[in-house]
Formats: sequence, C-alpha cells, structure tokens
Amino acid sequence: RVPGLTVANRNNYAQDLQISSRGFGARAGFGVRGLRMYADGIPATMPDGQGQVAHFDLAGAQRIEVLRGPFSALYGNSSGGVIAMFSAPVTDTTSEVGVDFGSFGLRQQRVAFGSPVGKNVDISASVSHFEIDGFRPHSAASRDLANVRLGWQGESDRLVLQVSNQDQKADDPLGVNRALFDSDPRATTPEATQFNTRKTIRQTQVGLAWTHQLGLGPLDSLAVSTYSGSRGVVQYLAIPFGTQNGNRHGGGLIDFDRTYAGLDTRLAWRFDRVDLVTGVNVEQMVDDRQGYLSFTTTTPVPDYGVRGAPKRDERNTALTREAYAQAEWRATEAVSATVGLRSGQVAMSADDHFQNTTATPANGDDSGQLKFKYTSPVLGLSYKASPALTFHLSGSRGYETPTLGELAYQANGAAGFNSGLQAQTSRQVEAGAKWRGGAGLPDIDLALFDIRTSNEIGVLTNAGGRSAFQNVGHTSRRGAELSTRWRVLPSLSTQLSVTKLEAKYKDSFVTCTAIPCLLTGAGTATVPAGNTIAGTQPTSAYFEVAWKALPSAELALEIRGQGRTAVDDRNSDFAGGYGLASLRYSQRFAISPVDQLELLARVDNITNRAYAGSVIVNDANGRFFEPGAPRNALASLRWRHSW
Repeated sequence: RVPGLTVANRNNYAQDLQISSRGFGARAGFGVRGLRMYADGIPATMPDGQGQVAHFDLAGAQRIEVLRGPFSALYGNSSGGVIAMFSAPVTDTTSEVGVDFGSFGLRQQRVAFGSPVGKNVDISASVSHFEIDGFRPHSAASRDLANVRLGWQGESDRLVLQVSNQDQKADDPLGVNRALFDSDPRATTPEATQFNTRKTIRQTQVGLAWTHQLGLGPLDSLAVSTYSGSRGVVQYLAIPFGTQNGNRHGGGLIDFDRTYAGLDTRLAWRFDRVDLVTGVNVEQMVDDRQGYLSFTTTTPVPDYGVRGAPKRDERNTALTREAYAQAEWRATEAVSATVGLRSGQVAMSADDHFQNTTATPANGDDSGQLKFKYTSPVLGLSYKASPALTFHLSGSRGYETPTLGELAYQANGAAGFNSGLQAQTSRQVEAGAKWRGGAGLPDIDLALFDIRTSNEIGVLTNAGGRSAFQNVGHTSRRGAELSTRWRVLPSLSTQLSVTKLEAKYKDSFVTCTAIPCLLTGAGTATVPAGNTIAGTQPTSAYFEVAWKALPSAELALEIRGQGRTAVDDRNSDFAGGYGLASLRYSQRFAISPVDQLELLARVDNITNRAYAGSVIVNDANGRFFEPGAPRNALASLRWRHSW
C-alpha cells in the first residue's frame, strides 16, 4: 500500500522477503540490503548493511512505519529507506488464542497474553508456531517465534525490556529458468531435490530501552537503548561436487554463528522555536563463518545434503561508530525547516584461518580489512499553505557501504578481500505535497524525486555459490509517487497508490557471463548505458475498495499490479508484469462482555494467474524466476478474553 516500496513474496522461506525502496535494495539475492529495518527500536539491519525480517512478529504488531526519501539518510549506512515495526502496547489484561488455516498446508497457532502489574509495570508475551507445505515441490517450512516484553514506568523514567527468539527450518526450491517457467510456472528446478537445498535459522536477541525526563532548562530528556543477540544459519546450496572441491571454494554448506550488539544514546533539547536531538551510536557484529562440502561420498553418485569435509574458516567483523544531530525550526506558523547531519565510520575485516592446507594447497589467504567514512547531511523545508495543504522540499546525501558478503571475493578470482570495491554515494532531492481533505473529501499525498548515485554497487558474477561485486559507475532513479485515501460514504472507503520509477544505468560497464572471468575476452558482456537497473519495476500500483456491511464487518476487494522486471543488468530477459485481485472479509463477534471472536477470510490471486512473484537478480545459472502463488485461501480465527 505504500508507494515507492516493493515487497516481493518469494514464496521461499529459505530466502526471506525481497524488499526495495525507490530501487534501492533491488540487487539483493537474499536477505534485505539498502534499507534499514527495526523491530520495536532494535535494528534488524546489521552494521554492514544486510538485514532480514523473518523474526518480525506481525501478528502482534500495532503498526508498521515506512520512511522513504532524503530523511532516511539520518538512519546511517544503507538507508535507501526505513521500515519500522511497533508492537501493540499493553493497556489492559487480555489473553488471545489464534489459529490460521490456508492453502498448501498453511497452519499457524498463536497464544498471547498481556497485563499491567500494579501501577508501574506491564508485561506481554506471545508464542507462535507456523507450518506450510508450499505450492511448489521442496518448499515446506516451519517457524517458531517467542516474544516477551516487560515495561516499568516511574515518575521520570521509562524502562522497556524485550526478549525474542526465532527457530526456522525451510526447504529451498530455488529459482527456475525461462524454459521451465514457461512450461510449468509452478515447478521446482530438479537441482533443489538433487542437492537437498535447505536452510535453518535460529536467532535470539535482548533489547533494553531507558528514557529519563531531565527537565534541566532546554535539556529535556535522555534516551538510551542497547541490544544484543545471536544468529545462526546452516544452509545447503546447489553446487556440484567438482566445483566445491576447487581449491578456493567455500563448499556447498554454509554454517555461521553471529553475535551482534549495539548502543544508542541521545539527548533531546527544547528551545523556544527549535527542537534538537543529538546522539551517538555504536554497533558491532562478529561472524564465525564455516564452510563444508555438502557431500561425503561421490560414488556411485554424490550423496548431497550432508556435512562433509571443512572448506572455510573465517572470523568476520563489522563495527559502526556514528554521531548525529537533527534540529527542527518553526520559523513561523506556516514555515518550518529541518536540518540533520550523521557522520560515521564502518570498519570491516575478515580473518581467514583456512589456507594452504594439505587438502587445499592453493587455498590463498582471504583476510583483509577496509574502513569507510561518511557524512550525510539532510535539509528539509515545509510550508503549510492552508490547514489542509502542505508543501515540502528536501535534499540529502546518502551513503551505502558494501556488505561483508559483497567484499568476500575478488573480482579476478584471486585470494583476498575485494578491497577495490567502494561505497556508493547518492544525492537525493524530493518535492511533494500533502492534502488532508477532511469529511467527505480524499486525502492525497504526492512526491516527486530525483536520485543520482555514484559508484553504484552491482553484481560482477554470480555462480557456483560465489558472488563477486563491482562498482558500475553512475545511476539515476527518478519517479513520482501518489497515494490517496477517501471515505466516500460512512460505509465505503477506497485507497490507491501508484508509483512510477525510472531506474537506469548512466555508464556502460563490463560484466561476467561465465566462470572463470577476468573481465576481458570470453565470458564477458558489456552492459550499455541506459539499461534498466536489474530487479526494479517501472510501474506499480495498489487499489482497494472496502465496504462495511455492518459496524463489525468489512468486505474488501484488493488489486495489485506491477510492470515487468529486468532479471539481469544486461536486460537479457524480463519477468512479465501482472495484475492480481484478492478478496478479504473480516468480522468481529461479541460473544460476551469480556470475550470477542475475530474472523478473517481471504482469497488471493482470484483469477489463478501464473506469474513470477520475484526474480533472482543476475543468477549466472539462468534460474532467475521465482514463481508466484496460484489461487489460495486463508481462514483465521482469533479469540480474545479480557480479564
């Protein structure tokens, strides 16, 4: 529903969602890059810029906030946009039990409880179990989530402690090539079962936030938040035994354990016409990254999908140190200005402990370290032309470092960190207007943006479980975003969002089409200037009309569409555009004064359209296409009891 934001459901729980904002993040083959994400104030994006959202407890969320445009630069490295989830607050004593059933074996159970304890303490907790068989062979998944939140409110202080845990197992059906997608758009590539590709995830994190009201003249408050966590991933890839056996290959089994932590301290100042926030932020992640062969024998055929001999042993670290300030000046009743600055340093390193062994005599040293420094200013102006109409203009400089994964391999195949890879910088300008129509009139938001990026990070080669990256020169992202919300009648409402995006390479560059590749001669191709940035869509739209048949019941039609998507930088193929229609119905039943039952039923892809829900950008094997789900249904029941 948010213009400018694309969230592609890969229907593959081994690879998470594919999220991009105004074309930032579109290159990600797994996880989320180019955006900052938060769950109740705890970053879901690591210091190197890579993140994931699988541990978000959407069933317990009160709201999700999205920030696009220049002001996202105030959130630091890799901020093409910001997505923040906030859990529902505890206001009374309640318990909740929910069950969900859907197509393709979808089932979920959830139990939640929340209560104030005395005058100053509140507590909430939830646990859920999710399973799905999947509409494609070899796409089953299961996930367990647990969350506990404890709050304390004093006269001048507020403390919130949060603990969460995620355990997930998922088969990986991989993408499919054009021929298989055209013949059976809901198929699974044979390599998925041949290599038994799959992934397990476990993640535990703790966060503590303290706010203290100072009241020392203009010095208003102090806020300190800290978090710590661990994440472990075991993933089996589709890599032939001959490739895995190569001297410098990390194997077909990825196994890493990550610890991460962060601290943010900020002061809020209140002056006559100026509000000021200043702060410092420190974040660190440490990966113990192991690699293994994904087989133990090769005769008569390889027994893929089992842990074999070690092939990789590294300690990777990323450390971010930042300082920031943001001031809002209310110049007049109609005019206000906001200015901000964030300056920081990201240090990344790899310490290779697996080199020149008896089994791999030519395995070179992949150790290395790099530091990136940045300063991101932002300026915004706002003019309230009338109580209903506001204009805004803003500009900023953005900064995005390569991730540790993007620094792992040299472009020429030699040992060592990809030390030639630079951070990409962008200059962003946005102008827009907001109209709040009031009773009987629509609300309208309009934004026009122009983003010019230097040293854009792109894929050089992606095959055999190894991805190398390069800077591909200048790019531009220009577009318009429109959204409207209109309650036509007390019982009838509509919502519309439309995005137009032109994301282009401004410089030509050479990319690899085969392995090995030395950027000269065979196995290379030139990407001409003017090509569309891979993974982006020129248009996207969402429309909804909802009718409240009863005060407690709603029936809605949703229509979502998007234009075609370039699968690689060469624009050699495109996933076709599509339009999907869905129906939903919800109703609340008051069983008693303290018991309430909520029903949600929906049918997605009513016309049973075959389409590619997402693409794997620049996949050298040509398995670009990830099939979208056929017609499917969901029924959800939630019982809520107030004590």
